[in-house]
Amino acid sequence: MSMKKLLSFAFVLVFVICSAFLHENQDSIRELYSRPISHWPKPTIDSGVIWSEFKSLPRLDTSYFSLMEQPDVKLGKLLFFDPLLSGSNQISCSSCHNPQTSWGDHLTVPVGHDHQVGTRNTISLLNVQARKSMFWDGRAKNLEEQALFPIEAHHEMAMDLTKLIPKLKAIPGYRELFIEAYGDEDFSMPEVMKALAAFQRTLTSRRSRFDEFLDGKHNALTDQEIQGMHLFRTKARCMNCHNGQYLTDEDFHNIGLTYYKRKYEDLGRYEVTKNPADVGKFRTPSLRDVMNTAPWMHNGLFEDIIGLLNLYNSGMVMNNPKTPEQHADPMYPRTDPLLKELNLTKEEIQSIAAFLKAVTATKYRMNRPESLPR
Repeated sequence: MSMKKLLSFAFVLVFVICSAFLHENQDSIRELYSRPISHWPKPTIDSGVIWSEFKSLPRLDTSYFSLMEQPDVKLGKLLFFDPLLSGSNQISCSSCHNPQTSWGDHLTVPVGHDHQVGTRNTISLLNVQARKSMFWDGRAKNLEEQALFPIEAHHEMAMDLTKLIPKLKAIPGYRELFIEAYGDEDFSMPEVMKALAAFQRTLTSRRSRFDEFLDGKHNALTDQEIQGMHLFRTKARCMNCHNGQYLTDEDFHNIGLTYYKRKYEDLGRYEVTKNPADVGKFRTPSLRDVMNTAPWMHNGLFEDIIGLLNLYNSGMVMNNPKTPEQHADPMYPRTDPLLKELNLTKEEIQSIAAFLKAVTATKYRMNRPESLPR
């Protein structure tokens, strides 16, 4: 046999062996995750990290439709879509939290009053009822408190709150709706905030193929998606922050995107707490419907999921202090020690991206109100 034929034969043999190994590995991983979730391989979790196992979302039932007919929810929906809540009468909550774009806006940062641009990416309102704090920096403790910030922010809706209630009370339709919801036409801002919060609590993700898999339909995910889920849980270390039913720990972390003393600088949670240890920390976003909510991160600078996963793969250690001056600066951002260099292959990163697509449900595009009280 000639050397050329021998080399060709050897190449084919190696390819066949590698393919067989790959299929065997995929079959074994599928088998591991076809067991009850309590018998799945344990995720890679660092010492001291509080985490919870994956949990599927409930199936929608007829109670959802009766919920949407509750007086406070109906009122909250109308207020949410009404531009009268802005100083210009041109901007509503839905201008940034659009039902057609998974309750975000698909912009790097939002555009508000007088075409002013914000500094942080619009967070989707999906599953906001499960959040333990609001905004990227956690400055609001609940939905009622959260509602006030964008309404009066000069670069968002720019509404003078002393003028909002008289504006709404001048509309008979709103007076009737407030009576129906709260029993009194002499309403004020607390009732407006309650109504907006009641509506936003109805904005939940639909079930994805990931949920079907969790509930025992083991053909709902492909081999690549299951491999991605396994990597998400183990080698990629994602579950240290993204765990539980909504794939978030509801905590704050510095992942190396502070841009300290540079363009795009954002000190994150420090702006709320004034604690130097919080410089560059931002709330862990839920990964539910993540592929419907690009661009990503607090600054909205990342539109490519593979590029973003490559950043995590690096461990972001390049952003830690290096010089004596940086070490001496109490404000210099320190990347969370949960981030480590991962050494994921290109194929493994593709598998994790495939898993994130499986976590993403079909978009539900709620219809806007056909008319508003006037």
